[in-house]
Amino acid sequence: MQPILGLFSNHVLFAGLLGWFVAQALKIPIYRHIEKKWDFGRFFGSGGMPSSHSSMVVATAVMTGATAGFDSVAFAIATVLATIVMYDAAGVRRETGVQAAVINQILKDVLINGKKISDEELKELVGHTPLEVLGGALTGLTVAVVYCLILF
Repeated sequence: MQPILGLFSNHVLFAGLLGWFVAQALKIPIYRHIEKKWDFGRFFGSGGMPSSHSSMVVATAVMTGATAGFDSVAFAIATVLATIVMYDAAGVRRETGVQAAVINQILKDVLINGKKISDEELKELVGHTPLEVLGGALTGLTVAVVYCLILF
């Protein structure tokens, strides 16, 4: 039972989860500012500013460095994985969103026997722009630094 209780004192895990939470929460007022309407569902959605994936992995990597040392193998692994996640968020996942937008336009334009093919639109906010990834990385960095200042 003791090893499982150790989860509650794992500062690296907590900072990563906190980075995700803060980024998801920030999506609501940022969406409100841009779209001029509130959408609290943005907290549970993917895509948008800032990237919660980027925030989570950067907070995790920074806390790994702060606890295990910035010269440690653990920090190197966390940094490499964070880089892969951020590259994927801005690359492959972003392209998926662009393709979804094109398919949605096709579904709106093409009719079969006078009826639409489908009224269900594909999710277009699945990836991030490079700016959104940077915003997530900065959010994660800020969360980890503040967490370190409070912890240490």
